[in-house]
Amino acid sequence: MRLGVDLGGTKIEAIALADDGRELARRRVATPRHDYDATIAAIVALVHGIEQETGREGSVGVGMPGAVSPASGLVKNANSTWLIGRALDEDLARALGRPVRCANDANCFALSEATDGAAAGAGVVFGVIVGTGTGGGVVVDGRMLTGPNAIAGEWGHNPLPWPKGDERPGPPCYCGKAGCVETFLSGPGLARDYRDATGLELEAAEIAARAARGEDAAGAALARYEDRMARALAVVLNLLDPDVIVLGGGMSRVARLYESVPRLWQAWAFSDRVSTPLRPPLHGDASGVRGAAWLWGGAQE
Repeated sequence: MRLGVDLGGTKIEAIALADDGRELARRRVATPRHDYDATIAAIVALVHGIEQETGREGSVGVGMPGAVSPASGLVKNANSTWLIGRALDEDLARALGRPVRCANDANCFALSEATDGAAAGAGVVFGVIVGTGTGGGVVVDGRMLTGPNAIAGEWGHNPLPWPKGDERPGPPCYCGKAGCVETFLSGPGLARDYRDATGLELEAAEIAARAARGEDAAGAALARYEDRMARALAVVLNLLDPDVIVLGGGMSRVARLYESVPRLWQAWAFSDRVSTPLRPPLHGDASGVRGAAWLWGGAQE
């Protein structure tokens, strides 16, 4: 049995998978924000609870914001800032009494969709997270790529490409720079753009719903979003040329993106034709936690 844990900024979810990918159990709790020790305790309680429910012990993989630095062994680049500078994998292994594998949550998403999801069987997969933040993961021949600096796939912290006049220098990002792709393509990025245009404070999901109902301002904000996503993903196409790109996160529920963005990225990609499909996730919100479970077994061994 494989146990996966998705450590998010607002919730922690755990899942148990059989060897064939069948879901055996699932549990979720609120994340104890800004409390590292309580976060460790919450993960341990979830794992033990699922093992008690199933009557089996399993391997444990954890998808997390940021990454464990190969240089220091400590968490870096996490927007859940209370994890930064902590030896998360070692602390969890000590608390659970077994080895624990940790990986970036976007990498786990990409691994899930490449293993038995929307990109199953594809050679090169780029998984995109566009939700509270913006991240990405790369899977090649079923194997997740991390890189010597543990930053493979971090497209969200590159500058928005081919910026227009009103996109410079861009909004400030939590990473300390300005104009990162994340500041435009995250859910809060869409909400900021709509607010700047209308003065109204709305969540990204409501903006998308208003656009679907024909509201001009919402439709214009979503059109700007699509243009920016097309430019940003064209850089991924030029650099990686993946077989499939899969969207995840809250913005992946906006159905029109799957038609409009591939139509728009053709103008920016360095190719006479782009055949790469843009797909919604097969496993939806469960992809991250399933990918964490798949950190043990298969090509990852």
